Amino acid sequence: MPVLSSASEIDLRPLSRVFRALGDETRLRIVALLAHGELCVCHVEEALGLSQPNASRQLGILKSVGVVDSRRDGTWVYYRIAEQEHEQVARVLTLLTESLATKRALRSDLVRLRKSCGPAACK
Repeated sequence: MPVLSSASEIDLRPLSRVFRALGDETRLRIVALLAHGELCVCHVEEALGLSQPNASRQLGILKSVGVVDSRRDGTWVYYRIAEQEHEQVARVLTLLTESLATKRALRSDLVRLRKSCGPAACK
């Protein structure tokens, strides 16, 4: 029978921060979209019907806990799911994104995303 480590030996803070950040429907929907690849803030806005300040705020929360990473290209900021340092966080995000991909409501977000991502999407 495996020996269980005491809670004091396991650093649960990274996992706890991720769960708090993912405890919001909008942020879960953003993670589901980003599971399909890197997106500009304007794509997130269009797909989810968010204002630019709200989309940026939600992405900022996800970035502050390390769920997403960003890069700037001119005036545009692009986001993607971040590489995870902690194995438990990586496993949770993988399971979450795989599970969210099967949800009908979230598939409609992806349909809106695909419609909004044309050559002139980032104005």
